[in-house]
Amino acid sequence: MTLRAETTAPPSARVHRFTPAERWVHRATAVLMSVCVVTAACLYVPQLAVLVGRRELVVRVHECAGLALPVPVLLGLVSRAFRADLRFLNRFGPHDRVWLRAALRRDKRRSSRPAGKFNAGQKVYAAWIAGATLVMLGTGLMMWFTHLAPLVWRTSATFVHDWLALTIGVVLAGHIGMALGDPEARRGMRTGEVSGEWAEREHPLWRP
Repeated sequence: MTLRAETTAPPSARVHRFTPAERWVHRATAVLMSVCVVTAACLYVPQLAVLVGRRELVVRVHECAGLALPVPVLLGLVSRAFRADLRFLNRFGPHDRVWLRAALRRDKRRSSRPAGKFNAGQKVYAAWIAGATLVMLGTGLMMWFTHLAPLVWRTSATFVHDWLALTIGVVLAGHIGMALGDPEARRGMRTGEVSGEWAEREHPLWRP
């Protein structure tokens, strides 16, 4: 795969990164995921369970948010820009392997971490969270509709659901931490635009 040339946008220029539809998908998914995480914590952390109470209501909110979690992505497929970004996220090239090797070596030099519109870390995160969401949805349905599977399957589903939920919480905390450390990336998700200087520094192979 041939690496693309660096973006030619002037450093002072604003570069279009995300459409309103893409930002809506991200925000709606973030809200639903947050509801799932918070309600799960209220169900499994005794101190929070006592503080919040109304366990039956919390369970229903958790179930509804979990069922609705894939909806923003499915609706987003109407957007051509969103479908194009999914294709970018789903393609791993030689420069992505270079990026991952540099990350594993903790090499923070920009020149050692080439990236297109999305870097390799973002691609790995997107693939992992998508797979984890599907597993959580499947195991959650087995726990909710008890007639769908025998007892041993439901027991296994509960084990997977609980431990994967904990893992998702940790990974989401890391994702939020990375976002907090990059104000320009947050601005891109909030307004749809980033600076040309940021685009050239963080995503040199991206051609807006």
